[in-house]
Amino acid sequence: MSENTTLSGAYTARERVTAPAKSLSFLEGVAMIVGTNIGAGVLSIAYASSKAGFFPLLFWLALVGGLTTITMLYVAEATLRTRKHLQLSGLSERYVGKPGAWLMFLSVCVNSVGALTAYMTGSGKLLQSLLGISPALGSLLFFIPAAGVLWLGLKAIGRGEKFISVGMVVMISVLVVATLLKETTQMRYLLDGDWRYMVPVFNVVAFCFAAQYIVPEMARGFADKPEQLPRAIMTGMGITFTLLALVPLSVIVLNGLDEITDVATISWGRALGEWAFFSANIFALCAMLTSYWGLGGSFLTNIFDKFRLGEDTQMGRRFLVLLIVAIPPFILAYSGMVSFVNALYFAGAFSGVILSIMPILILKGARQNGDITPTWQCCSPITHPAIQALIVLLYLASAVYAVASALGYLPAGW
Repeated sequence: MSENTTLSGAYTARERVTAPAKSLSFLEGVAMIVGTNIGAGVLSIAYASSKAGFFPLLFWLALVGGLTTITMLYVAEATLRTRKHLQLSGLSERYVGKPGAWLMFLSVCVNSVGALTAYMTGSGKLLQSLLGISPALGSLLFFIPAAGVLWLGLKAIGRGEKFISVGMVVMISVLVVATLLKETTQMRYLLDGDWRYMVPVFNVVAFCFAAQYIVPEMARGFADKPEQLPRAIMTGMGITFTLLALVPLSVIVLNGLDEITDVATISWGRALGEWAFFSANIFALCAMLTSYWGLGGSFLTNIFDKFRLGEDTQMGRRFLVLLIVAIPPFILAYSGMVSFVNALYFAGAFSGVILSIMPILILKGARQNGDITPTWQCCSPITHPAIQALIVLLYLASAVYAVASALGYLPAGW
């Protein structure tokens, strides 16, 4: 997707403002993409497609994954054209204006709060099933390492994502092989479903790929080797697509569409046996943890950026902002106001519209008014107006469906 297949020509130290974050390795950058994407979404898409079926889900995974990768590359080019390290709201303010900045910041808030709420809810259910404790206590046990790594910052997040993401890939591989070898596995279940229910699945899939938020944060970690940023994005998104397809496929061929729980690894593990029950749900906890770090870290730095609070290494301010990021989702999770899947559905619907439009405008502004002409740029096919129009129309139509469904005018997808 690059006009330059050899991404040579690293920037000099004077071309970008030195970032306070420590350098990320290529693997840590890829792990940030995979870890952020493979969170609550991978646990919910099987249930979200329980009426539509697997192949409508696979269609959305391929289409949304491709379009999201394109918008992430838009953001990547914009960050590489900007001397100062800015988060999405900061890029929006510089290249689109204050209204765009507030829309982007609101999108970050809605998506992050919706996601972190889902992680609080899901982690409580999983630890209840594993340990027999109350969901609230389970969420509290999850909260401690989740918020603790956020407190430590970008390098800790990158390292944590790397080690846990590698472990998740290994666990998924073992569980998928065990699923395919089990005598009760029925591949015919993949043909079940009704394409008329495919539209609601889009929003949950859109949430699964909502890693645009962390591209500017990754750019801070790749400040010394910016040519690796687009490579890390494309590699991470390819791995994400593979995992997002394999998990619901395995759950569906084992259980059929009628026996899927909203946190899919619970039914997946029960169908394979006790060892798999623990393995699948440990994977689920790891997935929520890595995604919590990715989105929570982006939310935290966006708050610093938007309100010009200075460097996020200031301990007093960092602690207060961390409370703003971490406490409301915990309260919402046990308010009874929102379910696990619906939290992701509406977060995906709202943030998807903003994230379909803003990267296009940011890239246009960066090409006109950026500070630097980077070695790597998005190639012409992916910046064609037809592609950009498709992205915007698809997400707008999905948001309209979500509102109509919430008001009872259209059938729910699950």
